[in-house]
Amino acid sequence: MRFLRQSLIGLVLAALSLGLLAYAAQLVGGAMQERMARETRAPTARERVFAVAVIRAEPKTETPVLESFGEVKSRRTLELRAATGGRVTMLADAFEDGGEVRAGDELVHIDPADAQAGFERAQADMLDAEAEVRDAQRGLVLARDEEATSQDQADLRKRAYGRQVDLAARGVGTAAAVETAELAAVSARQSVLSRRQAVTQAEARIDQAQTRLARARIALREAERNLTDTILQAPFAGTLSEVNLVQGRLVSANEKLAVLIDADALEVSFRVSTAQYARLLDAAGDLLPAPVNATLDVSGIDLTAQGIITRASAAAGEGQTGRLVFARLNGALGFKPGDFVTVRVQEPALESVMRLPASAINSENSVLVLGPKNRLEAVQVILMRRQGDDVLVRSADLIGREVVEARSPLLGVGIAVRPLRSKEPIAAPNEPEMLELSAERRAKLVAFIEGNQRMPTEAKARVLARLNEPRVPARMVARLEERMGG
Repeated sequence: MRFLRQSLIGLVLAALSLGLLAYAAQLVGGAMQERMARETRAPTARERVFAVAVIRAEPKTETPVLESFGEVKSRRTLELRAATGGRVTMLADAFEDGGEVRAGDELVHIDPADAQAGFERAQADMLDAEAEVRDAQRGLVLARDEEATSQDQADLRKRAYGRQVDLAARGVGTAAAVETAELAAVSARQSVLSRRQAVTQAEARIDQAQTRLARARIALREAERNLTDTILQAPFAGTLSEVNLVQGRLVSANEKLAVLIDADALEVSFRVSTAQYARLLDAAGDLLPAPVNATLDVSGIDLTAQGIITRASAAAGEGQTGRLVFARLNGALGFKPGDFVTVRVQEPALESVMRLPASAINSENSVLVLGPKNRLEAVQVILMRRQGDDVLVRSADLIGREVVEARSPLLGVGIAVRPLRSKEPIAAPNEPEMLELSAERRAKLVAFIEGNQRMPTEAKARVLARLNEPRVPARMVARLEERMGG
């Protein structure tokens, strides 16, 4: 019985299992038929949205800056040459390369023996000429007195002749007496003519003496000038360069002895393109006196000097392009002729222009702006200037709109974007980053500057003054540490 009961239970369980398997197979088959009978639908595509940084275009007045490179020169450079030949007997203590001299300083003395002898001979000739003039004047006075005496005698002889003629007319005188009186009168007139000729010769002698005196004066001035030329003086204050002279050396006339440079009258010459030069002209075609900033990098700090444009070259130059412009520098401490500097010129201000990043504009001078529903639109602009990483553009359709700061191949007209607006104002691009130095770091930099013998005194003082401030420009610190090898 027990066996029979267990067999029946097994059969019941097997039947239930088979039924459940059949039901599961039926469910799976129905689901597959329903899946296969259902229509295939494509999934809904989602549009890709890009995040872009935008900037609002606001028109304002901008002053473009033209950047170029130039060379510092001195407006007053003079070659010191020997006016006369001879042996150098004296040299000033400052007559050396780099020596500072003042206007009127005696720099070189050349042996004046020959010039002194010539000057004394000219003085003696001058005395002779003056004596000759005085003697000629005295001779003229005597000749005129003799002429007056001869004229008196002639008048007397003429009156005597008249009396004899009157006596002969009355029958008292004789013809012989008349002839004798007439001959005496003629002889007296001849004597007057001789005296007049003597006066004329005396006057000619005075003219010759005065001519000789004038020549003697010219010779004396020339001799005095030759004597003065034995002393070479500085015509203006400046610095000596290219000195090639020692005491005792023989020099020839017009030999170059040194070059005098006025370090306080500096200017910078720089070359610009023809288009840039045209922007520096006014309505009349004259060059504008535009402000200029010259910068020289000296051992980690920029020496700067302000100036103003004064003139441009008359010709473009052989094998050159553009225009060569000159600007006068004011207060150029630390600058020397021959320095290669960076020149920044302030052009005339542009009104109603917008400053944008250079990456916002393409080669076709168009920018992308936000349109309705944050979709991009293209706006054509007029490119006015390029200023480093920025551009100055002008467009009436761009005023007040938000412009994409950086274009990319993924961005185009009609693309939906998510604008990223900066809440903080953009820092000025020219504001340098400042650092607070530790005492040890500051001491190392100060020691390096004080031990640098190649740095000009003015530049060294300026660098030390900046290092002593609480906050020091990071750019200057980086340059100094790079030169230190740190």
